[in-house]
Amino acid sequence: MQKALKEIRPHREKTTLLHDNARPHTAKKTREKLTELNWNVLSHPPYSPDLAPTDFKLFRSMQNSLRGKEFRSVEEVEEFIRESIASKSSGFFVKGFTQLVERWREVIDREGEY
Repeated sequence: MQKALKEIRPHREKTTLLHDNARPHTAKKTREKLTELNWNVLSHPPYSPDLAPTDFKLFRSMQNSLRGKEFRSVEEVEEFIRESIASKSSGFFVKGFTQLVERWREVIDREGEY
């Protein structure tokens, strides 16, 4: 991933990562790797899915289209995910990140009380 990011954004000196507080993301090994990569990690308030970009916009949208759907194989699930992401316009993602920044500003302005 580090290599791919450097190819896509060669002008960026440092990567900033925002993720939730799931155990794999906060595990010692993960923290050590992020330090080794010299990535900035934005802290994420616990139990705040409305402040995680995937939970806030993408997963919520996918969740709505999953109602009543049944999959017979892992391949069907993977295809659903690929199609779901591909069907979104770039504006969908831009709007999601813009709204996320607004929510973060609100949390900061209210000193964590939102």
